[in-house]
Amino acid sequence: MSLVPFNKPYLTGKELHNIAAAHGHGQLAGDGQFTRSCNLWLEQRTGSHKALLTHSCTAALEMAAILVDLQPGDEVIMPSYTFVSTANAFALRGAVPVFVDIRPDTLNLDERKIEAAITPRTRAIAPVHYAGVGCDMDAIMAIAERHGLLVIEDAAQGIMATHRDRPLGAIGHLGAFSFHETKNIISGEGGALLINDPALVERAEIIREKGTNRSQFFRGQVDKYTWVDIGSSYLPGEIIAAFLWAQMEEADAITDRRRSIWERYHVAFETLERAGRLRRPVIPEHCGHNAHLYYLLLRDLDDRTAFIQAMKAEDIGCVFHYVPLHCAPQGKKIGRMADDLAVTIDLSDRLVRLPLWLGLEEEQERVIETVQRVLSGGRLAC
Repeated sequence: MSLVPFNKPYLTGKELHNIAAAHGHGQLAGDGQFTRSCNLWLEQRTGSHKALLTHSCTAALEMAAILVDLQPGDEVIMPSYTFVSTANAFALRGAVPVFVDIRPDTLNLDERKIEAAITPRTRAIAPVHYAGVGCDMDAIMAIAERHGLLVIEDAAQGIMATHRDRPLGAIGHLGAFSFHETKNIISGEGGALLINDPALVERAEIIREKGTNRSQFFRGQVDKYTWVDIGSSYLPGEIIAAFLWAQMEEADAITDRRRSIWERYHVAFETLERAGRLRRPVIPEHCGHNAHLYYLLLRDLDDRTAFIQAMKAEDIGCVFHYVPLHCAPQGKKIGRMADDLAVTIDLSDRLVRLPLWLGLEEEQERVIETVQRVLSGGRLAC
């Protein structure tokens, strides 16, 4: 019996041709033709004022932290149920991650608990769009406006997804995407920063170019470029952009196929949910999700552990997701809990992710049948 991996990177078939073309153009360093095409695609698809490709979503978040001038002791509100980069980017500037609980339905930052976490040191809110399902951005933006805060969307999982018909990542002042091989649109490693506030564009270009005004030089705005600000090397190489451009050209088709796989899972597990053996993902009506991942919520940690082991015995890769950051050694050291994070603690112990990648279609029925068999009887039955 063949292994069904948790993830398998997808090729459109154009990637290697694009890489060869990049070499033929004579430029493999950043900001070549393919990088410009990717930036323009992002701007056109999201409506963002400026998009800048980066070598990772982590890099994009680090750029955002510099752009908003975070100082030591400043606070950034975020969920604890997220990848470490969400907190690390701000912690590197000396800021304090303030962990707020998540909603029990979407697993997104609970907008109803944000205002209670705001202090005089609060500078920004960093909502994370879990599984490509949008946070309540209307409420979050309203809170930010009332308190004079900036909003930095961690849209690592959010490409091609919307909240009330607005693309994720393009609603806050800044937004960050990931093109890691586990994401919908991939380049191995890779990311992008969306600058939605025009006042931040010029400095974003400088920060991305090691603190120099190199972009202005190439546009003929200055006669030489020099070091004018802090920054780092956040550009991806042109090979990464060439690979990514092939994926962007097929983004609609990729998203449609992922949604079909997601929907097939969702329909298949309705009976088990009604029987009380699991809970399926919840998608609010105003959210256009991108089928980034499909998860199940089981009864408790013991059931999840047993489930993953049972699926592994059937050669099917299933994994859990984040260990909450407030439980991690560094999170305990530098972060602050805004409340007891009861929902985060509960759901993080119960969540398991199923395989979801293009090409799974041929094996998906086997995955479904195995899940149903494992959860319908034996020690995992409620």
